[in-house]
This record gives sequence, structure tokens and C-alpha cells, in this order.
Amino acid sequence: MELHVENISHSYEKLDVLKNINLIIKEKEIVCIVGPSGCGKSTLLRLLGGLEKATKGSVMQIGEPSLSSLNPLTYIFQDFALLPWKNVYDNIALVLENHNLSKNEIDDIIKDVLKRTKLSDFEKALPKKLSGGMKQRVAIARALSVKPSILLMDEPLSALDSQTRELLLEDLISLWEKENFTAVYVTHNLNEAVRLGHKIVVLGNRPGKIQQIIDINIPLHERKNHIVELEKKQKNLWDMMKEEALNADKEMLNV
Repeated sequence: MELHVENISHSYEKLDVLKNINLIIKEKEIVCIVGPSGCGKSTLLRLLGGLEKATKGSVMQIGEPSLSSLNPLTYIFQDFALLPWKNVYDNIALVLENHNLSKNEIDDIIKDVLKRTKLSDFEKALPKKLSGGMKQRVAIARALSVKPSILLMDEPLSALDSQTRELLLEDLISLWEKENFTAVYVTHNLNEAVRLGHKIVVLGNRPGKIQQIIDINIPLHERKNHIVELEKKQKNLWDMMKEEALNADKEMLNV
């Protein structure tokens, strides 16, 4: 399944947030969206997932999700969104309710995603016993359990320390190498974007417009061997965004 974004503009009352966005999210591709604060990155993600309806334009799902998909579009947020009184297993089980699955089917799905996210030994742990990185692994496992056609990820690593962020970034790359999932990944972190994105969409200052779309053709598992090239791409991204980011900060100070 692909997502086709056609001429989207969006406003909140008199505040224009996005303008004339055209974009295609292809299957088995991670698209990273970057840009200055307030440029509409998270708003665009909500429009893609159907949480909001664009003021103008449309988001179209092209093709059908796989027959095994329980939820074609699934979010992963930065705040984990775990219920503190439920253990890891039960937090994942929540999203499998109301899908006409047997207890054994649910158990098989949960055991599988716990194994893929390195959480098999923690299924009975409550969130308060987990580190930030492990909580985010639970959120990723929960998302994978419904076998989405497209993952919508809103700064999923931004609340973590640098070491944990690096480990989870490697985990996401490993998961993609095994499953080739489709994802839209919003981030402020340009290093994450060049490490993870097959395509990087650069939005300008509000109202967010697409300034440029950059393709990175290095296979994900080989990128750690191309550090110098990726650093150059990261620098080019920052050079492209720096003035817009400074203007965004000035606007926020003047609010």
C-alpha cells in the first residue's frame, strides 16, 4: 500500500500550517520528514494517518493492505503511551482486542513481536520497571503486533538519551532489514534522518512547504560504513535548514 499526498494545505483558524504538499510514500520505504520547529511536521503525520482532515487537498491510500494487516496505519509516539498498571504483555494485547482473534492467536503474535524487539524476558514487567529505551521497544512491539502496512512515527527516539537512541536506531534498521516495512518518520535529528531515511523530505518554515526531497541510495545496513558521506549529507541538510530554523526561533520568541 502506498500513500499519495496531493496538494495538501492545512490551517487552524487563521494560522496557515502547511501549504501545497505533494508527496508519494512508496512501499518498503522509510520517508523521514525534517524541518524547523513549528513547520507542520507532526500535523502532516496526523493528516497522513487520518487523525485530522486537511483544509485542502487529499491523502489517498493506493493499493490494499496485506491480508494479515489488522490496522493498515499505526502510530508510534515519543511518549510511549503505555498503561502503567498493565505489564508489557497486556499493553501489547490491548491493541489486539476486537480483532476476532483467539487467545492462542493473540499469544502467538505477542510472543513473536516480543522476540523481534528483544523483550521476551520482560513480558510480565510493569512500565515503571523499564528504562526509557525498553518502554519505546514495547511501543514498537505493540505497533508491529497489528501488522501495519505503514508505520507513522512521530519523533519516537527524541525523549531518549544519546546512547539509548543509538541502540534503538540500530534496532529499527535491523527490523527493516528483516521485514522491509513502510514508514513515515518525523524527526528533528538530522543524524537519525540520514541513518534511517531512504528519502528525506525537507519542510520550510511555517506554513510548511516542501523545500527539497533528498534520496539516499546507500542500503541501511551499509550506512555505518559510509560515515563521511552521511556526515556530508547531514551538513547539507543543516545548511539548507539553518536560516529557516533561525527564523522559526525568532517567531516563537515573538509569540
